[in-house]
Amino acid sequence: MTKIVRVETFLVPPRWLFVRIETDSGIVGWGEATCEGRSETVRTAVQQLSELLVGRDALRIEDHWQLMTKGSFYRGGPILASAVSGLDQALWDIAGKHFDAPVHQLLGGPVRDRIRVYGWVGGDEPAEVADHIAEQVAAGLTAVKMNASGRMSPVASVAELDGVVRRVAAAREVLGEDRDVAVDFHGRFTLANARRVAPLLEPFRPFFLEEPVVPENSHLIGEFVRSTTTPVSTGERLYSRQEFLPVLQAGIAVAQPDVSHAGGITEVRKIAALAEVYDVQLAPHCPLGPIALAACLQVGFATPNYLIQEQSIGIHYNSDAEVLDYVVDRTPFDFADGHIARLTGPGLGVEIDENAVRLADKRGHAWRGPTWRHPDGSFAEW
Repeated sequence: MTKIVRVETFLVPPRWLFVRIETDSGIVGWGEATCEGRSETVRTAVQQLSELLVGRDALRIEDHWQLMTKGSFYRGGPILASAVSGLDQALWDIAGKHFDAPVHQLLGGPVRDRIRVYGWVGGDEPAEVADHIAEQVAAGLTAVKMNASGRMSPVASVAELDGVVRRVAAAREVLGEDRDVAVDFHGRFTLANARRVAPLLEPFRPFFLEEPVVPENSHLIGEFVRSTTTPVSTGERLYSRQEFLPVLQAGIAVAQPDVSHAGGITEVRKIAALAEVYDVQLAPHCPLGPIALAACLQVGFATPNYLIQEQSIGIHYNSDAEVLDYVVDRTPFDFADGHIARLTGPGLGVEIDENAVRLADKRGHAWRGPTWRHPDGSFAEW
């Protein structure tokens, strides 16, 4: 028995929450329970869930997952799911180190040798698009994702619609025909706006159109899917197989669970298997830190229907700290021809700089998403 003796959390800049699980054998596992803008709340949830883990065998991962997700009468939601996610990642990290194998080996072994990755290039301001894309291409990426727009009126003006088209046209001009651009609607569009703009973007062959409606309106996504030939994606704000089932049935092409929001490695693997039944590819959401990225990659190396991986190495909005600031060896995350090679180290395959994490936690953070309003003063989706 590899007994859990301590669970710690670290609130580290720019906006992440790391989880550390220590065992009596000396093995330490790391996870990421970040919930952007709510990480302090998740920290409390992790501390409460740790009551279910301390003193128990760290290698009973599935049993821990069942207890953490179902052991209370009130379940689910982003806070609890994110807390479970960070703890679950750390438990898989421990298991891999215990068996001296990368996590993907424990998940059935590798089905690929490298994973294609993409970076985010903004899009709120059209003038920034071309320069940001050029930087990502120079960094070795073959695919990027951009926002379709900034704030959008409930019924868009001609200028707003044309602005979306100009942004994507500018991206395609820089990328050429051999690279891909995904377009993120970010839940900013009403269904009416999304349906109007999708056909206008088809000449630019987007890789996929992401989150055309807010997740609470997932029952409408089938209407959008039927309005375009472009692949449709969603899922960063869906937290379980049960929440993914309706959008899979509605015809999305790409599922985007977040390994730090959707129950960790354990649940994301199950979401992937469910998606495969619907001929849907996985492209997990991950504009987060190095632990979340490593966890995503471990899933990807063992998952047949894995399309591409989001990552935020070098992203311009991480001003207080960078993804690789908390790792000892950065080379496992090197890009080669737009891909990251298969991680071979034990566990999650990333060595965390614990001293840097503990120092960063002393600074902490209180990151919050922006609040947008329409010209009439009413709330606008960010």
